[in-house]
Amino acid sequence: MATILSSLRNTVIAGFVLAFILEIMYLQGGGALDTTFWTFSFRWLHVLSGIMWIGLLYYFNFVQIPNMPNIPDDQKPAIGKVIAPAALWWFRWGAMATIVTGLILGYLNGYIHDALSLGMMSDFEVPKNTAIGIGMWLGIIMWFNVWFVIWPNQKKALGIVEADADTKAASARTAMLFSRTNTMLSIPMLFAMVAAQNLY
Repeated sequence: MATILSSLRNTVIAGFVLAFILEIMYLQGGGALDTTFWTFSFRWLHVLSGIMWIGLLYYFNFVQIPNMPNIPDDQKPAIGKVIAPAALWWFRWGAMATIVTGLILGYLNGYIHDALSLGMMSDFEVPKNTAIGIGMWLGIIMWFNVWFVIWPNQKKALGIVEADADTKAASARTAMLFSRTNTMLSIPMLFAMVAAQNLY
């Protein structure tokens, strides 16, 4: 067991193996590789990706950013050169995986058009689809912020790309403000997603 848990790669592989065993149990219990199964699978991947994305968003906003002023200057390079770039890699790819699996899930469930148009393009409104659509649009805005505002500015702030001191400071502030925007939007986004599943 220590061999599995001593390596993150082995730990994650073991987690997927356990999930695969559950899948085999489902199939042996009479389940089929039908639309219901694939819808469930993409919902599971969507939630898994979303946990990675939003978990790191909350890490940045509730842990790293507020505590950076408390870290001695000689220790800050460890955050800026090692921890932050790794966290930002998982952060942006978690965002991408969340969006892609969410759009596939909307397609498999047959509500993607109605949700993305917020029910305005159909003859009758389905409140569940409008709620999920609001959540989807908030998620898309957040994804856009990650890839096209936060990440480009973080590259400058962290020195991954060349920038002068003033540009680094301005980029760090822009990245922080858009990260805070995403934190704010994550609350109604999650409300809309959960409401679509439970209130309608």
